[in-house]
Amino acid sequence: MADPARRVVLATRNEGKIAELNRILADVGGGVEIVGLESFPDAPDVPETGSTFADNALLKARAIAAYTALPAVSDDSGLAVDALHGMPGVLSARWAGSHGDDEANLDLLLGQLGDVAERGAAFVCVAALVDPGGREWTATGVLAGTLTRARRGRNGFGYDPIFVPEGLDTTTAELAPAEKDAISHRGRAFRAIAPLIAAHA
Repeated sequence: MADPARRVVLATRNEGKIAELNRILADVGGGVEIVGLESFPDAPDVPETGSTFADNALLKARAIAAYTALPAVSDDSGLAVDALHGMPGVLSARWAGSHGDDEANLDLLLGQLGDVAERGAAFVCVAALVDPGGREWTATGVLAGTLTRARRGRNGFGYDPIFVPEGLDTTTAELAPAEKDAISHRGRAFRAIAPLIAAHA
């Protein structure tokens, strides 16, 4: 068990994210333990009002660092479509209006692209680390690819059924979870920020 003074809060209640960052940190070393918001049941819900992924990640990390007096990590991610000038971007989860309606979001995006030939896109994730003294760091993970014209696959969530990573011919919804984790934008962002967590937490 890591020294309690080396605890870092990941601003989520998603056990999968917590386990993923703990695995990545174990590879880096440094004896840091990641805990989630289940350890702080009264922690504030932080509205994602920023205009960029970095803005939103920093908003959440700042609020949780201030609330817990521990270093805090947060992430924000979404899909950036070339033909839509980087949208839906920070609006990815609520592109069709209501938050987290994957089917409506997919229908809207496929309709907006229609027969557009240029179907380049990227999943983007920014991870932020903020310590109680106010120092801040960010790291970005990007998974480039193209968008299909119809859904394929039943794994994953969000835009996974229409996203084909560069170099593959399968959508991220057709990949096994471990295969997706190995290349995911969030995994890349977490791996990029892990050395900073180990050095500064």
